[in-house]
Amino acid sequence: MGSFELEKLDGVGSATAGKLRSAGITTVEAVAVTPPKEIAEKTGIGFNTVLNFVDAARKMVFSDFYTAEELWKKRQNMCKCSTGSRNLDKLLGGGIETQALTEFIGEFGSGKTQACLVLSIMCQLPTDKGGLGGKVVYIDTEGTFVPERVFEIASALGVDPHEALGNIFLARAYNSSHQSLLIEHLPRFCPENNVRLVVVDSMISHFRSEYMGRENLSERQQELNHQLHRLLRLTEAFNLAVVVTNQVQANPTAFFGDPNKPAGGNVMAHACTHRVYLRKGGKGTRIATIIDSPSLPEGKVRFKITQKGIEDAQDGGEEAPEDKV
Repeated sequence: MGSFELEKLDGVGSATAGKLRSAGITTVEAVAVTPPKEIAEKTGIGFNTVLNFVDAARKMVFSDFYTAEELWKKRQNMCKCSTGSRNLDKLLGGGIETQALTEFIGEFGSGKTQACLVLSIMCQLPTDKGGLGGKVVYIDTEGTFVPERVFEIASALGVDPHEALGNIFLARAYNSSHQSLLIEHLPRFCPENNVRLVVVDSMISHFRSEYMGRENLSERQQELNHQLHRLLRLTEAFNLAVVVTNQVQANPTAFFGDPNKPAGGNVMAHACTHRVYLRKGGKGTRIATIIDSPSLPEGKVRFKITQKGIEDAQDGGEEAPEDKV
């Protein structure tokens, strides 16, 4: 369904459709998955009117109840984007999937940003070459996006580096409110620009620096939850992939095993579809571990960061102590 079909909804004329598009709600699918209260606040349309056409949109897109067979058929449209590493792709069931929110967790230097940069290039490749055949939105919250590195990876992969850079829409988020505003614009921006991958690197950074102390924890988690669910709705409405990175926080009471745990608490844990923990391994390698997923089995693989971005690491040899967690 395209944006031209908004006018086909009961109660939506050209004026109402114009207000919806101006608010970034450009498709019937976006109307169906956006909370009515949010639509009313953004457009100024009366709440009861909004309820009527949201109900019509939901009936057009899906009924209140549908069979598991219908869901299975919908998921046949799901695509996978290769990471550049066969081992990592195998761990992820073929690569980063659309209609899902994938989270990379790790401390500094674990390879989170490198993975995102590689995916930003791989996404642009046609589907028969492991890509999604589309462009990328990259929301950078920490100033870690380096175009020279993208240029290097693209050149090593045989991709025109200038074309690769031109297909990445970069936004620098300077605080959590700015980050929220950028995410709000995505439902309109993504379909208009053939965006198939959205990256937020990192999702949690501004929240940790702005909401200090337990007295602000509830407000922080509510806003974080709000942004994550916007991204989830985006994946379902437009069949695209979202990748977010997350930091770790130390647990001083942990005397055995890994003392680090993902930041963001249960909000991050429940919102993300697939959670991948990255850490440094021996001999300059990195280790990726699936720590939560509704469909992927638990497992871990080793990879390395190279001029080409991410490649398989050679198995064998002694493991570093941290590999044995």
